[in-house]
Amino acid sequence: MKVAVLTNAPVVLSQTTEDGEIEVRISGVTISFISRAVTLSDTLPIQVKSSSHPLYWFLEGIVGAWDRVTGANKGIGYAIVKDLCTKFDGAVYLTARDESRGKTAVSELQKLGLKPNFHQLDVSDINSINTFRDYLQNKYGGLDVLINNAAIAYKHSATEPFGEQAENTHRVNYFNLLDVCHSLFPLLRPHARVVNVSSSMGHLTKIPDQEIRNKFASSSLTEEKLSELVNQFIRLAKKDEHTKYGWPNSSYSVSKVAVSALTIIQQRAFDQDSREDLVVNSVHPGYVKTDMTSWGGHFTAERGAEAPVYLALLGPNISSPKGSYVWHDKKIVDWVHGPTPEAF
Repeated sequence: MKVAVLTNAPVVLSQTTEDGEIEVRISGVTISFISRAVTLSDTLPIQVKSSSHPLYWFLEGIVGAWDRVTGANKGIGYAIVKDLCTKFDGAVYLTARDESRGKTAVSELQKLGLKPNFHQLDVSDINSINTFRDYLQNKYGGLDVLINNAAIAYKHSATEPFGEQAENTHRVNYFNLLDVCHSLFPLLRPHARVVNVSSSMGHLTKIPDQEIRNKFASSSLTEEKLSELVNQFIRLAKKDEHTKYGWPNSSYSVSKVAVSALTIIQQRAFDQDSREDLVVNSVHPGYVKTDMTSWGGHFTAERGAEAPVYLALLGPNISSPKGSYVWHDKKIVDWVHGPTPEAF
């Protein structure tokens, strides 16, 4: 049986504590909300390590696991799972760190007559990733579709030190994605499809310095060199010297540029792989009405899911797109030179 998996953001909501707070954990960062009619899409002062700041949530990767708390079942991830259930000839897996909420999301999809599967997965925990890998190997013997759709972003008004923002953002958006790929790629069967959800902010022209752009665009760039570039940015960000050395003032943008560059590296490796017709692409899903855009986007979640699902279901032995940066309208965009279309 064919198998499709969409990864989630590493977030879990715990029970309300005795002092009336709700605890949320993002990749090791604990956040406390005052208990009332609060959803994670609210822009409110919250306490993070005793420092108050408004944090911006990108919960699309939860793929519906936050159904009763945040309304993230309306996000891109949920829409992708929903669409795959109707179009993919095989088992579709919705993953979440919180098992009860993941199962609730599956139940809601089942009420629509769909048949998604659930498995617990915390992309920030390598043991959790490997447990899921072993489950897929033992039950199915392989994997046919992998969609990496987990990310976080801080608002411009966040008061966290920029170096801390850079480290947290890249841990989730880049390094956790890399961990998932390293663990699950050996399971990919011939003709498998991988989709890395990027962003309009992930276009190479978002990097101001030409020398840095050249490094990202180099045909000899490896995962190791790419990770070093990312770590270089984090080190400079911690010293508040990143703009001085030609980096943008956006951790989210750098993380998505790294994801886009990683996609090209991965396709080069796939082209040399003994398994036939392995394809990976990165995609900008569009300016979608989600927590990420404060519900100010132009597209519905269903519209945002169109390009990722299109790439996940590319037919066998295609010549293009492969290792490409694909816009929400399914057109390939020149990632190195641009120009990019409008963000929406």
